[in-house]
Amino acid sequence: MILRYEGTRPPLREFGILIPTARNRPQQILDALRADADLGREAQWLIGPDGSTIGRADLERVHDPAYVERLFGEGLEAVLMSVFELVDEHGAYHRYDPAIATRALSGMFDGTLHGLAGTCQCGREALRRGFCFYLGGGSHHAHYAFGHGFCVVNDSVIAIRRLQHEGEITRAWVIDVDAHKGDGTAALTRGDESIVTLSVHMAHGWPLDLPALDADGQPHPSHIPSDIDVPIAAGAESSYLPRLTDALEELSRYPRPDIAYVLAGADPYEHDELPSTRDLRLSLEQMYERDLRIYDYLGRLSIAQAWLMAGGYGERAWEPYPPFLAHALLHKP
Repeated sequence: MILRYEGTRPPLREFGILIPTARNRPQQILDALRADADLGREAQWLIGPDGSTIGRADLERVHDPAYVERLFGEGLEAVLMSVFELVDEHGAYHRYDPAIATRALSGMFDGTLHGLAGTCQCGREALRRGFCFYLGGGSHHAHYAFGHGFCVVNDSVIAIRRLQHEGEITRAWVIDVDAHKGDGTAALTRGDESIVTLSVHMAHGWPLDLPALDADGQPHPSHIPSDIDVPIAAGAESSYLPRLTDALEELSRYPRPDIAYVLAGADPYEHDELPSTRDLRLSLEQMYERDLRIYDYLGRLSIAQAWLMAGGYGERAWEPYPPFLAHALLHKP
């Protein structure tokens, strides 16, 4: 089943943000799937919001209440400027031109909350149906008391904590194959045996090149390890799939979860346009095989699968998804 939420985030350019994002990645994916005659009627595989909402209590199960207060108060715009890196170290605008904005920057947070509801619904649908792919989500860089890396809050951890709070699940896995390390997820779940994290990511570059100590002289949480980390060196793309397979088998050492959230970032794709992803360049065939191996592994273990889009930048960021989604819709776990 595929889940789509309208209006979770209008094009960033409408807020004056110049990060290279696709015009409408979910729509491009759906257009490709609708053209596949084997998939049958859209009503059989596409659903929308169930009407559920996200509140402050959901965020405060995961994030610092003082940080949440800033998000719901006058500190919101400053948070967004920091999270999207819109000001450089000299105080000048960076990838940001408020003169072209047609929407207030603060309006981005409404879309964030709406999108969070989708991540939670994706988990519930996965528990019911075995598999659900949400055309959104994957904000894995947000930490306890701050957001960064374009992530205001950590949606997969928020969703897992809500499902645990409601008694729907006890244990969860987070399998993160975005190009960048899932640093926020690792930090937020450190020491919690009910959530196991696996991250396959670039061995170097952001966020791993951040200083080891923060401004207060404390260890920077971006360097907290996941339960299983698989760093892929630049030029080592041929090792990606074998190492992913080994990492999935390593997950089998942990107790079987009720659900796995999969952050299926498109940014390892060789045509991604974000400069910080240049050290990982997987072909379309490798991207398909990546997702297929995860899907088949979880299917063999009968673990509910909740998939999120996560990162992907530029006009071709939609391309890795339709082949895998067509397979998943035709071969249910």
